[in-house]
Amino acid sequence: MDLKFTDVLATDAEREAVDGLLGPPPSGWEGGTTRSGTDLRWARGGASAAKDRRDQLLPALHAVNDRIGWISEGALGYICRRLTVAPAEAYGVATFYAMFSVRPRPAKVLHVCTDLACAARGSAEVRAGLAAGLGPAGTPAEGTVWQESPCLGLCERAPAALLIQAGQPPVPARPAGEDPAPGSGTPASGKERGAERPPASAPHRTAVIAPATPAALAAAARSPEASAAEPPPEAAVPQAGDPDLVLLKRVGTTDPASLDDYRANGGYQALRRAFGLGPAGVIREVLDSGLVGRGGAAFPTGRKWEATARQPDTPHYLVCNADESEPGTFKDRVLMEGDPYALVEAMTVAGYAIGARKGFVYLRGEYPRAHARLSHALTTARARGLLGPDILGQGYAFDIEIRRGAGAYICGEETAIFNSIEGQRGEPRSKPPFPVEKGLFGKPTVVNNVETLVNVLPVLEHGAAAYAASGTGTSTGTKLFCVSGQVTAPGVYELPFGASLRELLELAGPPRDLRAVLLGGAAGGFVRPDELNIPLTFEGTRAAGATLGSGVVLVLGGSAELPRVLLRIAEFFRDESCGQCVPCRVGTVRQEEALHRIKDRTGAAAADDIALLREVGQAMREASICGLGQTAWNAVESAIDRLGVYT
Repeated sequence: MDLKFTDVLATDAEREAVDGLLGPPPSGWEGGTTRSGTDLRWARGGASAAKDRRDQLLPALHAVNDRIGWISEGALGYICRRLTVAPAEAYGVATFYAMFSVRPRPAKVLHVCTDLACAARGSAEVRAGLAAGLGPAGTPAEGTVWQESPCLGLCERAPAALLIQAGQPPVPARPAGEDPAPGSGTPASGKERGAERPPASAPHRTAVIAPATPAALAAAARSPEASAAEPPPEAAVPQAGDPDLVLLKRVGTTDPASLDDYRANGGYQALRRAFGLGPAGVIREVLDSGLVGRGGAAFPTGRKWEATARQPDTPHYLVCNADESEPGTFKDRVLMEGDPYALVEAMTVAGYAIGARKGFVYLRGEYPRAHARLSHALTTARARGLLGPDILGQGYAFDIEIRRGAGAYICGEETAIFNSIEGQRGEPRSKPPFPVEKGLFGKPTVVNNVETLVNVLPVLEHGAAAYAASGTGTSTGTKLFCVSGQVTAPGVYELPFGASLRELLELAGPPRDLRAVLLGGAAGGFVRPDELNIPLTFEGTRAAGATLGSGVVLVLGGSAELPRVLLRIAEFFRDESCGQCVPCRVGTVRQEEALHRIKDRTGAAAADDIALLREVGQAMREASICGLGQTAWNAVESAIDRLGVYT
């Protein structure tokens, strides 16, 4: 490829960050400081070799952003030389993600959530206090810049903030003994990329501050390492320790860092049974269990696995969608932090069933503790023969690699994940072809979220019939619900399908002046206080004109200003639209503009804009490429029709 690079050079620290991921440059053509006589005679590789390296673009951008705090022109150019990527394309990728910056900024960045759950818990006062102490959002002060952020997935501890301090990454500890140190790990290929270096005086750090106050945020900005420790994962599970729990049974009762503790509490029984059943037998069990996807679409999991396993094209891939960015959703984070080996085992079972040798966890960039816990679990599993070339002596080879997202809600869409992993902008693809035919790297791929995969373990442990006996006929098993907002005990709750919304709220402690409940998050819909007997099943919520979605249950009391809640939802979709298709790119902006105009109006004064909202909403629903545009109007429509907002 004949590419034109800029003359701006990367700094030594930027080169070191990239080389720490990719290894030293093999030649002058790929970023080496000098060109040898051999280099001057020919260039190695070509378009095919460059294509094989393209998937390292997102990790390379993370490496520089983690080390420096932003991505300079020189750093971007060096990445492009190393990977043979056109600078314009790499710039398009770097600017797609909210967590990256291509402009200079301080090493410490404070992300302060402004979304629905945090707004209900006083995030406006927190932001006002920060503005008074550190200046307006985006203004560097005292080596820190703070910025408003969409949902951080910390809704049970709202209002929330995340501080990221750029610096030298810690030297990874090599696996030794039973359990390596949390956060350690090696590349999934097992090959070391780059030499280890002693840690610098300014290490890369993250700090979660939740619940957040202006004083706590200011203190964290001065000294991230002195921030209060996060509460354990079980603090997010009000039912922790309940013997009736299925998916959450180990959260709070099992050490998430100990593989031995996991196995002593039933771990790896499902994988052993899977090897006894064989791939086709595993798929049959999942089909007979009635398990459907827990991300909102509720597609039968077994059918997806079966369709992929039958594809003659190889290799097959497994992708775990751990990029839960729907405002109000945090269940997958709790599972990964509190029971990471369950996800590792479940992915191994799924990979075995579909004939995959490689799995990817696409993990939210805003989940530092989940990343550390999962990295530790993967390293330990490899060291103990539970991942790698011969799992449990069965001749099955499978490994898992974590790919971090970087702040893009749209990357929760399954085909956008493929583009992101492949080093492209995280834009959805048109379907067909479907992922089971042509997914990641153009190969047959299964995509399931964390909760869906973890459900496979009880299916195999207890059998399909026992699993299908819980819940209802078409919504089998249990479901995790993320309850937040104005309740006494926010957190993740596990109930069998068929329980009513009223039963769930009684566990969480709703306000006496309940105004509305938002089901399904920003892409969901509102229900009234007189509709709390809705059964929490996919079919039950559909029949009631609502949606279960990913399990978001946001509770709003009488003090909630619904027009401003709707405006925040519209702002969210405007910001998170990838802009690829006109109905979504233009429609989300028009929706926000109309809601701005009528936020303080009702009746005849709002009639014209409500008619416009309906027209725009219908166009987005029918013509958008993906679910973002198709659902961007849902909550606004339900608020107008069910709650009588603006009447």
